[in-house]
Amino acid sequence: MENCIGLIVNPRSGGDVRRAVAAAGRSTVEDKVSVVRRIILGAIAVGVKTFYVNYEPMQIVRRATETIRNIKVHYVNKSMTFTEEDSTIAAKKLKQLEVPCVAVLGGDGTNRAVVKGWQDIPVIPVSTGTNNAFPSFIEPTVAGTALGLVATQSVQLPDVSVTAKLIHLSGRQNVSDLALVDAVAVNDPYVGSLELFDPQTMNMAILTQADPAAIGFSSVGGLLNPLTPIDDNALFIRFAPIGSGQDTIKIKAPTAPGHYDVIGVEEIQILPFGQEVSLTGEVLLAFDGERKLRVQNNETVHLTVRRDGPRVIDPAETMRLGRHTMVNE
Repeated sequence: MENCIGLIVNPRSGGDVRRAVAAAGRSTVEDKVSVVRRIILGAIAVGVKTFYVNYEPMQIVRRATETIRNIKVHYVNKSMTFTEEDSTIAAKKLKQLEVPCVAVLGGDGTNRAVVKGWQDIPVIPVSTGTNNAFPSFIEPTVAGTALGLVATQSVQLPDVSVTAKLIHLSGRQNVSDLALVDAVAVNDPYVGSLELFDPQTMNMAILTQADPAAIGFSSVGGLLNPLTPIDDNALFIRFAPIGSGQDTIKIKAPTAPGHYDVIGVEEIQILPFGQEVSLTGEVLLAFDGERKLRVQNNETVHLTVRRDGPRVIDPAETMRLGRHTMVNE
């Protein structure tokens, strides 16, 4: 295929109700137009002229590219569901087209939806969501240039990427699911709720990364036991309500931007790859911050962590190895 990159843009990322109940800023459509424009201009600088993108109702890519000449923009989807499934479908289409690498604009939930469509997608995740542990805060121009260097094979993907960890769900007939950063069990009645998690309802969590400088469950884990994306294990935490007598550790953590909670913890342990954690209902499972699956009373599901996820491109390393293509001696 000709030199090209893919873009998947979630127009709704960074604008949900959590912005009202916490203190996070909004990521507006105009912000996303600017990000997409800079990604494309960065890719053009190293020779990419063709872009495969998802159609979405705000027409972010069209607005970002309407004054850019001599490029080709191809939309991979002709219809929409107006759900996260649109990101999953777009990822499947990009995989079928053998697009060499992709920029994803969104948060942890958007990237999770993308990975459900293309599990080992070569990606630079650009943060525009709420609680972001997986996407990067990076200047989009540099992200676009890095993607262009990979697309033109000025650098080789294995030299500049790391395969991410995934949490896999099994045990329910005809149902499988995954998470990139965290799987959390809560005693909460509302599937799909975007409200903040109540520490008194939190049961357990599995984390693929734990960063004390992050926000959300990654921060909770990071304050207890830091864990990087390249560590070959995961972190298991069992929570206990404050005052229950089982809360052997109390931790104050930023569970959302500008919002701290005191959380009771009963148990922490390193979780090796492939080791199953069994969970019996009735609880609600949240994946990467989204409440998704109710485990019924007396039903058991299993969670395991493996390193078989997306190939996450490191923009800094890509620019370091590919810098010669931009120097004319």
